[in-house]
Amino acid sequence: MTSLENAVVLVTGGGRGLGRALVEEVLARGAAKVYATARDPRSVTNPDVVPLALEVTDPASVAAAAEQAKDVTVLVNNAGVSVQASFLTSPVEDIRREFETNFYGPLQVTRAFVPIIEANGGGHVLNVHSVLSWIGVAGSYSASKAALWSQTNSLRLELKPRGIGVTGLHVGYVDTDMAADVDAPKSSPKDVAALAIGGVESGAYEVLADDLSRRVKAGLAADIETLYPQLVK
Repeated sequence: MTSLENAVVLVTGGGRGLGRALVEEVLARGAAKVYATARDPRSVTNPDVVPLALEVTDPASVAAAAEQAKDVTVLVNNAGVSVQASFLTSPVEDIRREFETNFYGPLQVTRAFVPIIEANGGGHVLNVHSVLSWIGVAGSYSASKAALWSQTNSLRLELKPRGIGVTGLHVGYVDTDMAADVDAPKSSPKDVAALAIGGVESGAYEVLADDLSRRVKAGLAADIETLYPQLVK
């Protein structure tokens, strides 16, 4: 279990959407210091945080952020992109971009900050997945989040002996700019953030933040047609 009281937290993509809600939640739980990253740190407007430039796909940017934030004990890998490229018709570059951001980005950031967290006495990593980690209806986005889920499961085993816990967050649509055009029920970013950070503090391996995520996770043990009714039409 990892208390947020007096923790030093870094949230990638912390300037808006779910990232901003996660920043506000860790502050409310007593974090001593919070780094909120963005490609342009001027977009981080919360006066209670430390804005930090970070492009998760750029190794030099990741290294520079790690050099500036050597006191981190909790890392939140929230930054992501939703291209949802078709595997058959979209440019391969679009698919690569989604994986560079959603899979390799968190990996690079985690590799940079694990030695820091370990040197500071241990702590926690929270990776933001999606219900689409478990159901392939969004092309390259689903695939990139499925790969991140697998990465999280492997990292959890590698980091446990080093005193670092790992939590994966799964959620459906969240009421942010990324889902602005979606006509479907959406979760409040504040509610999702509270559940996610609560999971960090309780040492949960996974947080399923809405009914949709719980339903899809339960369906993974069923026949493939249960998750993909399109196959039986």
